Amino acid sequence: MRQRSLIAITAALAAGALTLTACGSRDDNGGGSDSDNGGTKVVIGVDAPMTGDLSAMGLGIKNSADLATKIANEKKYVDGVTFEIQALDDQGQPSAGQQNATKFVADKEVLGVVGPLNSSVGESMQKVFDDAKLVQVSPANTGPSLTQGPDWRTKKVRQYTSYFRTATTDAVQGPFAAQYVYNDYKKKKVFVIDDKKTYGAGLAATFTDEFKKLGGKVVGTEHINPDSKDFSAVATKVKNSGADVVYYGGEYPQAGPLSKQIKEAGAKIPLVGGDGIKDPAFIKLAGPASEGDLATLVGAPVEDIASAKQFVTDYKEQGYKEDYAAYGGYSYDSAWAIIEAVKKVVDDNGGKLPSDARAKVTAAMQNVSFDGVTGKVSFDEFGDATNKQLTVYAVKNGEFSAVESGTYTG
Repeated sequence: MRQRSLIAITAALAAGALTLTACGSRDDNGGGSDSDNGGTKVVIGVDAPMTGDLSAMGLGIKNSADLATKIANEKKYVDGVTFEIQALDDQGQPSAGQQNATKFVADKEVLGVVGPLNSSVGESMQKVFDDAKLVQVSPANTGPSLTQGPDWRTKKVRQYTSYFRTATTDAVQGPFAAQYVYNDYKKKKVFVIDDKKTYGAGLAATFTDEFKKLGGKVVGTEHINPDSKDFSAVATKVKNSGADVVYYGGEYPQAGPLSKQIKEAGAKIPLVGGDGIKDPAFIKLAGPASEGDLATLVGAPVEDIASAKQFVTDYKEQGYKEDYAAYGGYSYDSAWAIIEAVKKVVDDNGGKLPSDARAKVTAAMQNVSFDGVTGKVSFDEFGDATNKQLTVYAVKNGEFSAVESGTYTG
């Protein structure tokens, strides 16, 4: 997710900033602007749902990207360059995301954008950014088609060279969940539900393919309206299907009520979902019915990663009102990837930004590699994260607890 900390003073950061000597400047075709202190200001855009049902994740994305810029400035990681963020609210809507992309492109100080949360929003932004050679790094988009094209199952073709992501894709997440549900959770009959959106439908499809390949049986399918809160009809279908597990492709605003209503209908079976439901809000919405439900999330638990401890500490010290949530670590790493690309461009240009800074930063992103909050951060030929680790979480005693981390083995 997507469509779901701030830790990392990376190994490169710990080693210290490059001692670039000259201050940058900007002309009409460049990026950044001369700041009052004689340095260059570079803006990193952040697009995410800051309001609405998904704001818990969106605000964590914004705060974590903000933290990365503050750490970079504090350490003078790119000498002569000061970073700041500009955050825009997409409300989880593709149309708003596309409008935000246009706004970012129009601001010459913006040299990279972190976001969005939702794959469907990401689709609406890609061409706008690519036409402007403005790099985009999503911490949460997991739809495979964004990087590998609509026919990714049979022929992978990169769509936009300006699009990257630090989260792994549903081509991995769905099958990983299927293997755990079938082999470890010992569930053989699944009822599959999705919200018809890019993320949810795609995740449900990859889960279904692997579950059937393993020998599991799909005893029912349903597509719900993502704006609905009444799922009594589908809950009845689940009960009558004989399923021993439900797989839901979608996000927590619907997953919570869905889990609750399925149990109320008499089907005392777990609901399993992807990273889109791994948020405390899911448990709040589902109530006690969430106990035993599962969610997968890209990466390992931030709190358990040695490289993330500084991120967690720094985040708390900044006093952000909202939690870094599911994508905090990936958001920090997405922002830091942009910072690394800017550093490369400045270093190669004698300590200042060139007139074609956006194009150069986009090109530099392909070879960015560093030890981040979430582990090793680098990108393959499609712009996808090379880190394919995922974790299964179960709701225990009213909170998500990590059960197992690993990678999908096809």
